[in-house]
Parts: sequence; structure tokens; C-alpha cells
Amino acid sequence: MSTIHFEIVTPEKTVLKEEVLQLTVPTKMGEITVLPHHFPLVASLQAGVIEIKLLDGKVETVALSGGFIEVLPNKVVILADTAERAADIDEARAEEARKRAEKLMAEKREDVDFSAVQAKIAKELARVKAVRRHRSRPGAKIEF
Repeated sequence: MSTIHFEIVTPEKTVLKEEVLQLTVPTKMGEITVLPHHFPLVASLQAGVIEIKLLDGKVETVALSGGFIEVLPNKVVILADTAERAADIDEARAEEARKRAEKLMAEKREDVDFSAVQAKIAKELARVKAVRRHRSRPGAKIEF
């Protein structure tokens, strides 16, 4: 069975580093799934959810705020602005942060950096989606 050496790295830490069967990531051009022996590629990532099929068949879910992916035949590295495992995210706090950012956006104040607020909203939406996907299938094996 072929595997992929996979790493997610942020400026603060290595979030995940292990052998996996496949992963699905949100690129700026659309969602892609990477399998072993994938053609080489470098792409920008947008805020969203990464789904990683582990060797035991379980799926790890990670929230991503953006970054870059480098795909080599049997190695994938994601350099992320921020990345969090769904199991580590507090859904209520993420939802509250999203609501605060949306409220700030709606106020249309001149002292607000709207692109930063939009990025915050996208990040918090990704966190909420990741938690909900993770919660909907705790410990389940997913067949692709």
C-alpha cells in the first residue's frame, strides 16, 4: 500500500506529521484530493477544512486559515497561516468569534480593516465546519 508523508506546519508549530493514505484540501482554484504518486504541484490554499485519511482508515479533520501546499510524488507539505485539529477546537468560542467579526463588518466603520475582518470570518467558519464534520463521525472509518 502506497502512502504519503504529510506535514502541516504553521509559524508556531508542526500541527501534524505522519504517513497518510490521502488528503483533501481547499485550494484557491477549488478543492483537490491528493493520492500517492500525485503529480508535483504548488498551490495557494484558502480558509477551509482539510480531511486526511489515516492509515487505519479514520479521517482527521483540520481547520485551515490559508497558506500553501507543495505536493511531491510521495510527500505533501502544507505551510499554513494557522491550522487546528478539529478535536482541539471549542465550537462555541469559534462561533462567537465569527459573530463578533460579522458584527464588526456590518458596522462599516472607517477604522476597520475589512480585508482582515473578512479573513477572520473565513477562519472562524472553517473552524466551525471542521468541528461539525469531526463531531458527525467520531472515530468512524471512512471508505473512499
